Amino acid sequence: QVQLVESGGGLVQPGGSLRLTCAASGSISSVYFMGWYRQAPGKQRELVASIEIEINTVYADSVKGRFTISRDNAKNMLYLQMNSLKPEDTAVYYCRAMTYSSSSYWGQGTQVTVSS
Repeated sequence: QVQLVESGGGLVQPGGSLRLTCAASGSISSVYFMGWYRQAPGKQRELVASIEIEINTVYADSVKGRFTISRDNAKNMLYLQMNSLKPEDTAVYYCRAMTYSSSSYWGQGTQVTVSS
């Protein structure tokens, strides 16, 4: 079992920055993939950024150059640094972990609202 808790969301003006944090606990050694997803009202949940086996990172085209995903294994934390935020980045952001046994875990989500 893996437990995930997100934090760091909030209200920010366009052009601003936020850093999301996902605290992981449980069977962390079995995790090979961690990612950030988001879901806006009326839309499907989509991948924002992911990091696999600590090296391979993937970003959605819409966030490339603005968002950075990172992982601190010593602290069991996953981060998403979001810069140059746009209103279309408004969504609930979720942390996800996948294990070598093909189990998938999600956090409860954190709301990000970009508005003036």
